[in-house]
This record gives sequence, structure tokens and C-alpha cells, in this order.
Amino acid sequence: MSRLLLTRARVVFAHEVRDDVAILIDNGVIAAIDPTSVGNTHAVNLNGRTLIPGMVDLHCDALEKEVEPRPGVHFPLAFACAQADKRNASAGITTVFHALSFANHELGVRNNAFAAEIAHAVHDWRAHALVDNRVHARYEVTDETAPPLLTKMLENGHADLLSFMDHSPGQGQFQDVAAYRAFLSRSYQTSDAQLDALLAEKQTAASGAMGRMLQLASVARQRGVAIASHDDDSVEKIDTLASLGAVISEFPTHLAAAKAARARGMATLFGAPNILRGNSQSGNMRALDAVLEGVADCLCGDYSAAALLPSVMKLPELAGISLAQAIALVTRNPARAAGLHDRGEIAVGRRADLVAVRQTGGLFQAERIWVAGVAALTSNVDVA
Repeated sequence: MSRLLLTRARVVFAHEVRDDVAILIDNGVIAAIDPTSVGNTHAVNLNGRTLIPGMVDLHCDALEKEVEPRPGVHFPLAFACAQADKRNASAGITTVFHALSFANHELGVRNNAFAAEIAHAVHDWRAHALVDNRVHARYEVTDETAPPLLTKMLENGHADLLSFMDHSPGQGQFQDVAAYRAFLSRSYQTSDAQLDALLAEKQTAASGAMGRMLQLASVARQRGVAIASHDDDSVEKIDTLASLGAVISEFPTHLAAAKAARARGMATLFGAPNILRGNSQSGNMRALDAVLEGVADCLCGDYSAAALLPSVMKLPELAGISLAQAIALVTRNPARAAGLHDRGEIAVGRRADLVAVRQTGGLFQAERIWVAGVAALTSNVDVA
């Protein structure tokens, strides 16, 4: 692998932003900042572009839509993985955790067997991928059939993050049965009779949820896989998940829940599309309010990878925080939460996942990215 020198960059470091910086990359790793001697290198002049660490997206379920763009309409899995990979590269995301739901009661691609097929396809696509593709296995705790499958995936290294979610109506994302029925009907075009049957099965299976969670959490901890909770809406729920080893709280529904998660040492995660749109699609706590209150540790693409970069670049103006603080929400913080200590910031010895950002027509976009020092997205950047 050739040595690469990026010059004239406006670099967002962990705690500051500096202009006219040179970055030397050797063998996929940042070897020096403003080196005095570079030797034989390939040089790229960034002409003052903002250079940030590659973004780390802990939760994006857009791959499910690449596989099933319409209910019952499925693309070949390799094709879907390739399209998602390109979308993440163009969005400036260099490490993505594809959120795949194991929730037989929700049908479609969230059927356990189908979700496992997609997970294996992600694993197989890694050899051809532009960015680092990983699997975030979302376990619906009222599903009694998924644990054997998830255990095997964890043991085989096919699941890189495990989250526990409970979409039972009356708590979390769905505050009543009507909201849950509307979601299923809208997403899967199910009949009233099918909805009644699904709800009955879900309520029956809920009784053994804790035992299944304990089992899966134990396997995840043994394999060094980070554990997350989902839609936390009470201190009691956070305490329970923290006792299982959860280190990430996804989408806490209100301020008190977010504060409780942070008090337990959990990193909080909110959706970037929420910031771009200005509100939560489910009526829960706004991501911007979480940033303003100082209880947001990470942002994710959720259902739109493309929303991550423009959202976070707007935060200094919207929330009065520094650019370095804003960028940490999508780089250093999520990397640390997932246990990826080799990336997430621009520093000597870190993996050279980098994004050159350009503002065009008032919109921030990734102009060029490098993944472990290899160009994954290129455009008209001058070569020195």
C-alpha cells in the first residue's frame, strides 16, 4: 500500500479545528500530522476542504429497504448489499452497523430466517466492500424463536452489535395498541385478522423474555460484542438492561430516560434524521433537544444514512456547540461505544478513515473518502 499525503486540509481533531494541516498515511494508518519529512508519497491537495474522521453509524436499517423496497418485493441480497455500501460511502460513513431486526411477529425482512440470510450476505460482501460493513442484530424480546439463531451468529462472528428491543404496545415506541397496529398495517399491509393474531402471539411470548435476554447477553459479552437497549422509557428499564451489560441506550424516549442511561454509564444514541427534519417520527424526544440538554453521546443514520453528515454539520449553528463536539457525535463517541478504539478520530496511530467535506448550495456533502487509507469515493480534488 503506497504512502499518501493529504495537504492543505482544515482538520477536525478531537478537541479543536486547525487549518492548513498535512496528514501522512502509511499502510492504512495515520503516520504523522504535519510531517517534516514525507519521502516517497502520493500527495492530494484538499484546497482547504474540511477533513473529518470517517463516520461510524451504529444503527441504520436502510439495508432492509434495499432488500425490500416495497412489501413483498425483494432484490438479490448481493445487489442490495452493494447498493447500501455505495450509499454509505457517498454519505461519508466508513463504518456502518446494518440494523437487522429479528422479529418474526413483524413479518417481511424482519422474519428471523430472512434477517439471518441478510446478515450472512453482509458478511460475505465485506471482501468487496467500499466501507467497513457490520451487522447490528436487533432482537425483539417477545420473539421466542430467534435466540438459537442469534446465538449461532454471535458465536460465528456474524453479529457485531446486539440490541434488545420491545415493540409491545403500551410502552417504548408504541404507547398504545392503535399506534402499533398502524405501524404494522402501514409497513406490511396486514389485515385486521393478521394483526390480531400477531398481537396475541406477541403477548403470549413476552413471559419468557428475560430468560432469553440473559442467555443472549451472556454470549455477547463472552464474544466481546457490545449490547444496546432500545426505546428506553423508564429508569427501571434502563437499570434492567444495564444489569445485562448494555453500554448503549438507543433512542431514549424522554429526557429523564436519557439522563438515567448516562448515569449508568451508557452512551445515548439518537437519530440524525430527527435533527434534519426537526422532530421525531414517533413523537418522542427530539434529537436536537437531547444535544441542547447535553444528554446525546451519539447520532446515527437510523432510516437515512444520507442525513448523518448534513445534520451534524448544522449542529454548531443549531445547538451552539463546537464543530469538534458535533463531529464527535458521529465519529469518536460511537466508535468507543462499540469498542472500536482504532478509529473515530484523526490522530497518529489511528486507522485512516477520513472524509473530505464540501459545502455546495448550502448542503454539506462527502466529496472524497478514504477507508483504511484506500480511496473509496473520489471526485475532482486537485493532486499536488
